[in-house]
Amino acid sequence: MPGDRILLVEDDTELRQMVCRALVREGFEVTERGNGADALRAVEHETPHALVLDIGLPDTDGRDLCQAVRGRGVHAPVLFLTARDAVSDRLAGFRAGGDDYLVKPFDLDELVARLRALLRRGGADAGVVVGALRLDPVTHAASSGEQTVALTPIEFKLLATLAARPGAAVRRRELREVAWPQGGLVYDNTLDAHVARLRRKLRTLPDAPEIATVHGVGYSLR
Repeated sequence: MPGDRILLVEDDTELRQMVCRALVREGFEVTERGNGADALRAVEHETPHALVLDIGLPDTDGRDLCQAVRGRGVHAPVLFLTARDAVSDRLAGFRAGGDDYLVKPFDLDELVARLRALLRRGGADAGVVVGALRLDPVTHAASSGEQTVALTPIEFKLLATLAARPGAAVRRRELREVAWPQGGLVYDNTLDAHVARLRRKLRTLPDAPEIATVHGVGYSLR
């Protein structure tokens, strides 16, 4: 019987190969990638049952990659690898759609145990892609059909969060925490201004979904 498919994304070649060997010994099928662009192509080729993502990738933040994966309707569990152990970093990872967090250096047995626990609790789900919308975490761009529009990092985080739950109402507080993970005072009109610019950009894309206001709650991508 084939094992669970794991997508391992880590730019440190030595560490990636070491983790890959450990996972293969445990019966997993592992696809290795060293950057976000290659990882996204791998996800589009075949949906993994779980992802192990380094946050510090050379071409993108692993949390942005996670959001882009979620925006494609992939709900497989995500385990982040990081050298940073601050509470704010862990919270930012969870808000981006991650399920667990492992700080380097880590024990390989613990990595395997955490991965198995995640797979028991959840699994890969092809989910629903919102219209023809595609998000690129490397260039922070959104595309639909042959058209592409550039997004700011904040716009990307907002759109990816909405796209991960198409049709659902996402609260303002959650959107603020995702877009501004370092905290600070962010007013509702600041969020509204970013959403307004995002709406205008989406209107330039054919067949792209729209951002609807859910009064008293937040926003929804439909």
